[in-house]
Amino acid sequence: MKTLYLIPARGGSKGIPGKNIKKFNGKPLVYYSIDLAREFADDKDICVSTDSQDIAETVRTYGLELPFIRPAEFATDTASGYDVIKHAIQFYEGKGVQYDRIVLLQPTSPLRTAKHLKDSLELYSNDVDMVVSVQEMYNPIYLCYNEDENGFLKKAAENTFTRRQDMPKVYKYNGAIYIMKVDSLKKMSLSEFSKIRKYVMDDTDSVDIDNPLDWEIAELIYNKKIKGE
Repeated sequence: MKTLYLIPARGGSKGIPGKNIKKFNGKPLVYYSIDLAREFADDKDICVSTDSQDIAETVRTYGLELPFIRPAEFATDTASGYDVIKHAIQFYEGKGVQYDRIVLLQPTSPLRTAKHLKDSLELYSNDVDMVVSVQEMYNPIYLCYNEDENGFLKKAAENTFTRRQDMPKVYKYNGAIYIMKVDSLKKMSLSEFSKIRKYVMDDTDSVDIDNPLDWEIAELIYNKKIKGE
């Protein structure tokens, strides 16, 4: 099965300026995703999609050539991840290269490990649209209330559960791993996928860096893991 490892690294980060090439524990954040992809693929099947010349140069310094600089229309605040993925598929198909699946590795998940990715790949099969990493979260219905017509609080959804522990499990995407079938991507957007298989990661490894506090937490956890604490 021919696989493209796609690393999206836009230059215009507002929460942490220059986030994707800011040094995380001594090396640019984007390098962690490149290192992980290199454990599973040759460089020719690894694509860093960026609109930034600074990021591109940082990646080249690491010995990885970029097949393209992402067009500006796919690097705005309103451009979706689906647009970025489709652009990559179309670029390679224009070069006569056909991929069966895409593994999307966002740089903002540096605590993701080779074991996480290996286990996720083992869950993938041709009868699914996507395997995605998730983390378990508390079922919000148990905690949510809204006002009735008299201004009194009532449960947002009626249920017979009296303890949080008895509520059905719910999950959220943690942004670490997406393994997508290319044929499905050509037919529909990610939000239309119906055959999705989950890979559960714990809360610690699921930290997704979006702001300076996330960065500090992730770096603290990373250093504790290195020290075996």
